[in-house]
Amino acid sequence: MSWQRWLAEQREERERAGLRRALRPRALGEDVLDLAGNDYLGLSAHPEVRAAAAGAARSWGAGSGASRLVTGTTTLHGELEAELADFTGRPAALVCSTGYHANLSAVTALADRDALIVSDAHVHASLIDAARLSRAAVDVVPHNDVDAVRAALEKADGRRAMVLTESVYSVLGDAAPLPELAALCAERGALLLVDEAHGLGVVGDGGRGLVAGLGEAPQVVMTATLSKSLGAMGGAVLGSPELVEHLVNRARPFIFDTALAPAPTAGALAALRLLRDRPDLPERIHHRAARLAERLGVTRSAGAVLSVPMSSPQRALAAQDAARQAGVRVGCFRPPSVPDGVSRLRITTQAGIAEDAWDRAVEVLAGVVERHRRAA
Repeated sequence: MSWQRWLAEQREERERAGLRRALRPRALGEDVLDLAGNDYLGLSAHPEVRAAAAGAARSWGAGSGASRLVTGTTTLHGELEAELADFTGRPAALVCSTGYHANLSAVTALADRDALIVSDAHVHASLIDAARLSRAAVDVVPHNDVDAVRAALEKADGRRAMVLTESVYSVLGDAAPLPELAALCAERGALLLVDEAHGLGVVGDGGRGLVAGLGEAPQVVMTATLSKSLGAMGGAVLGSPELVEHLVNRARPFIFDTALAPAPTAGALAALRLLRDRPDLPERIHHRAARLAERLGVTRSAGAVLSVPMSSPQRALAAQDAARQAGVRVGCFRPPSVPDGVSRLRITTQAGIAEDAWDRAVEVLAGVVERHRRAA
C-alpha cells in the first residue's frame, strides 16, 4: 500500500468516527469568552506579566540561543527555579522548555531497563510516552486504586520502582489519593512522581499544589507546567538537589533541547509572584467551579476543569459549536484523548473573567448542555 493511500484511509476512518481534528487559529481581539484554554487565573494577560515578558524580550532577545548547558541558562532561569522551589516547598527545581519535556526528562532519566514503572491508567500522554521511552517494565493499574499500586509494587522483585500519578487529573478533574500513595512508596522504597500541571495555582494552600501538603516527602518527585495557572509556557521538575543534578547530567530531553526563551521565563516568574501575593485567585476558581457544576448537573471537580459527558463525538462537537455561536469557547475531548472513552465537553473555570461575563457564560452553557442532552 502506498503512503498516499494509507493517509487517505486514515482520514476516512477518522471522518466516519467523528474524530477528525483541525487547527483553528484564534484572531486577536476575538469577541468570545475562552473557557477552553488553561489560563485558569487569567494571568497571561495581566499587565505585570505582559510587562515582564516584554521587558525580558527587549533585554535578552527573542530566544535563549542554545541549550541550557551551553549558553541558554540565564539569571532569569535561576530566579524562577529558586522561587518555584520556595513556593511549592520543594528543595530544588529545574526549568524545562515545556511541561511535556519535564515529564520526559524526569521519567527517562530515573527509570531504565532495570526499573519498574507503575502507572495510573489516566495519566497524561507525556507520562505514557516517557514510560515507553524509558524502556522500563510498565504496569498500568486502575485509576486511583491504591491497592492495585501496592500489588504491583510487591512484584518489583528488587527492581527500582516508580509510581506515576497526577495530583488533579486533566480530563475528569478528580484528585489522586496522594497521602496514601506517598506513604506506600515510602514503605516500599519507591519514587512517587506527581504531575501538578492542573494542581499548581489551583489547589492546596494558596495554590501551592497537593504535593506541598505532603511535607518533606523525599520519595516524591514533582513536575509542573508554567503554561496553565502561570499563564506562560515551560515546565519544571522539583525535588532534591541530587535529583536536579542527575537530570542536568542524564535527562536527554533537557540536555539536547533549546532553553526556555527569556519572555516566558520572566512572564512565569511575574505570574508566580502574583499568585504568591493573591491567594484569593485560587479561591475564586473553586467558588465559580462549584456554581457551574451545579448548573450543569455534573460532579464538582477537584480543580479548575469541569467534565460534561456527551452521548457521542458528534453530539459533543455540536454542543461545542452551539456554545461558540453564543460567544463561549469550550473544549471538546473525544477518543483517544479521553481515558474512559466517553466524549465530553471540557470546560475550564477562569478566575480572570469579569463577574457579569462569567454569569453570562454560565447561562449560555447551561442552555447548550440541556438542549443537547434532550436531543440525545
